Amino acid sequence: MDARPIGVFDSGLGGLTTVKKLAEFLPSEDIIYLGDTGRVPYGPRSRDTIIRYARQDAAFLAGLDIKAMVIACNTVCSVAFDVLDRAYDLPLYEVVTAPARAAAALTKNGKIGVIGTNATIGSGAYEKALNNEAPGLEVFSAPCPLFVPLAENGRTGTDDVAALAIADDYLRGMRELGVDTLIMGCTHYPLLRAVISKVMGPGVTLIDSGAETAMTVAEDLRERGMLSAGGAEGAMRYYVTDSIDGFASLASRFLESEVRGRIELVALD
Repeated sequence: MDARPIGVFDSGLGGLTTVKKLAEFLPSEDIIYLGDTGRVPYGPRSRDTIIRYARQDAAFLAGLDIKAMVIACNTVCSVAFDVLDRAYDLPLYEVVTAPARAAAALTKNGKIGVIGTNATIGSGAYEKALNNEAPGLEVFSAPCPLFVPLAENGRTGTDDVAALAIADDYLRGMRELGVDTLIMGCTHYPLLRAVISKVMGPGVTLIDSGAETAMTVAEDLRERGMLSAGGAEGAMRYYVTDSIDGFASLASRFLESEVRGRIELVALD
């Protein structure tokens, strides 16, 4: 047993969709979340900048005596995971492999779509992961940079004309190519699930990268014997790098519940 908390970080608040699933799968675990809200988004940044930010995020969490670290940022996982994995001697989880495995298992026609930030799509990380799972799959990728601001501004309803128009513009090509499985390769995107599903149609299975990763984390920590003793509900702590004003209301969109726990402002650079 290990009573230390699980650390999770993302470039902003999208990683809270992963925290939501972790809390569902591991309700007795303490979780610390770091959202680099002062420098979001990471997607358009250079590789060197993403690596520098990722190192600072990871160092902050590691300094809080965590037992495992979840990188709930597809951009960081795609660009900087190997750098962090070499730097820390603790279980480190990325959000690319688990959804790739799920997509490869669920597709019926072998045509898989991947959507994410510019950096995630440009890295080719999902193509590599999917090829490792099942060589021969047809993978179609598209960056969807405006999905992050849509999610963070609450423009996520199927009655939102702008959200639907943007989603149709991004996804029309994949729909016409006949993908039957679509990986939402950014932890913000589950908030737009209904919009994406409406655009893609009922025959397309959507894969939530954060949810698939949370399930993997829960299974792995259980196998390692690293879960807490259980019983009481786990505590939550939140750290952000920009103002905490309005954090609770915005974070509740991603958690789909009221925010509980301490919220603190920190400086990373």
